[in-house]
Amino acid sequence: LTFHQETWARIELFFQKLGRPLTEAHRAQCLMPTNADVLKNDMGTAPGMWINYGKCVLISMPGVPYEMKHLMEAQVLPRLREHFATQLQVVVHRTIRTVGAGETELADLIADLEDGLPSFAKLAYLPDLGQVRLRLTATGDDAAFLDNFLKETSEKIENRIQKFIFGYEQETLETALGKILLAQKKTLVTAESCTGGYIGHRLTSNAGASAYFKGGIIAYANNLKISQLGVSEATLAQHGAVSEATVAEMVQGALRVLHADVAIAVSGIAGPDGGTPGKPVGTIWIAVGDAQRTTTQCLHLSKDRTRNIQYAATVALNMVRIFLLKK
Repeated sequence: LTFHQETWARIELFFQKLGRPLTEAHRAQCLMPTNADVLKNDMGTAPGMWINYGKCVLISMPGVPYEMKHLMEAQVLPRLREHFATQLQVVVHRTIRTVGAGETELADLIADLEDGLPSFAKLAYLPDLGQVRLRLTATGDDAAFLDNFLKETSEKIENRIQKFIFGYEQETLETALGKILLAQKKTLVTAESCTGGYIGHRLTSNAGASAYFKGGIIAYANNLKISQLGVSEATLAQHGAVSEATVAEMVQGALRVLHADVAIAVSGIAGPDGGTPGKPVGTIWIAVGDAQRTTTQCLHLSKDRTRNIQYAATVALNMVRIFLLKK
C-alpha cells in the first residue's frame, strides 16, 4: 500500500470547510495498492480504485449508494467502454412507462409481439405499485440498426397499449401530469386524509411544480374536514369519513378554498388497523374534479400501510391525468 497525498489533501480541505476534525480512519482511506489508479470521488471522501490485473480489471468503489452511482456513471462506465472497446457489443434500451394495468394484462395485449422478437432482442416487465415499465433491449454490433429496430418495435407495442402509456425512459407519472397541466394552463390542489401529504410530496418532487401545483390541505381529522374543506357534518354522520360522498365534498372544498382548476381528494383506512366489517383496512376513496364534474374511485387494498399510501397516490395522480386528457 502507498499513501495517496492528493486524496489526503482533498479530504483535509473537505473537513476544513465543515469545521470538523480528521481521524485516523480518514488517513486509512488514502492507502492504495501501488498498482491502483485512483478514481476521484466528487461526492464524498473515499475514492474509488481501478486496477489492471492481467486481462482483468478490478474496480473498487465507495459503498454509499449515491457516491458509487456517481463514480460509476462519471468515470467507471466511460473508462470500461474505452478499455474494452474492441470486445464490447452495443446494447440499446428503450423504456415505455405505463400505469393502470398489471403486468399480466399488458403481456396478454402484446403476447404475439413479444413471441416474435428476434434472438438479439428481449422485453422485460418491471412492475411497481400501480405501474409497469416495459424495457426493450437489443444487442449487436450495429447501433443504428438496433436503434431503428427498437423504434419500430416500440411503436407496434404502443399501438396496442396506448391508453396505459404516460411516458418514456426516466419520466415519472408526476412529471407527465405536470406537462399536461402546463399545456392546459390548469392548476391543481390536494385535499389529503390517509395519504397525509404524500401526493403533494410527489408533485413537488418536480422542479418547477409551483407553475401548476398550488398546495394542499391535510385534513386528517374530521373537524378539519369540516372547518377547512367545508365537508358537512351530515355527510360525515351518514356516510363516514371514508366514503364517496365525503371525498366528493373534499374536492369541492379544496377548489373553493385554494382557488384552483382541479383538485384531488383522498380518504381511507391505510392500516394496519382501524377497519370495520363494512370498511376493512385498505378501503380508500379517491375523488378528482373541477367546478363542473367529479369522478370517484374506491380501492380495496392490503393491510400494508406504506404500500397502501403509495398505491393510492399513484392511482390519484393517474385519475387526474385521465380526467384532464378527457377534458
